Amino acid sequence: MSEEKVIRLKPDRKNFEDIYFNGDQGSLFFSPTTKGKTITTIVVGALLLIALLLKDQLGKENVGVLYFLSFLFLLCTVFLSVSINNVSRWKKGVEGYLKSLEKCNLYEISFNHEFFNIKIDQQEEYNLWKDFTAADINDAYILLDGKNSYMFPRKAMSDKDYNLLKQTIKENIDQQ
Repeated sequence: MSEEKVIRLKPDRKNFEDIYFNGDQGSLFFSPTTKGKTITTIVVGALLLIALLLKDQLGKENVGVLYFLSFLFLLCTVFLSVSINNVSRWKKGVEGYLKSLEKCNLYEISFNHEFFNIKIDQQEEYNLWKDFTAADINDAYILLDGKNSYMFPRKAMSDKDYNLLKQTIKENIDQQ
């Protein structure tokens, strides 16, 4: 396959949005990144609240438990806020990308056995196949990871184009 193939994608925001925000992916407190931290913070906060309510029964010699739980709660809260900040930044970046898709007139990918290029209107990104380290291919989308990461929804192209891209990726990434 030495000739260049071109696939024109339909830049419909909904197709990309369905994949980026699948499940709770866009949720600040219950995304896969923050869910465990949120639950841990709630549990530690509940333990601290119970300890504060029972502090008169704990006695003066067990006041260290309150300090320990307070410190633990503070630590959990800090880790949760950092994770929420990361999810928020990711979500803002995705929203910006989705807004650019709404204005997009041309979205195409071109490739042969050496290179893989993406053109969105006047902006073009050139990649060599060796720049990609992994690919995730399923029924809903194709994800390419490497120097740059790209996601292509199946709904954004014809079945014929999707199968061609899938086959080309398998040939070029598995051979590395």
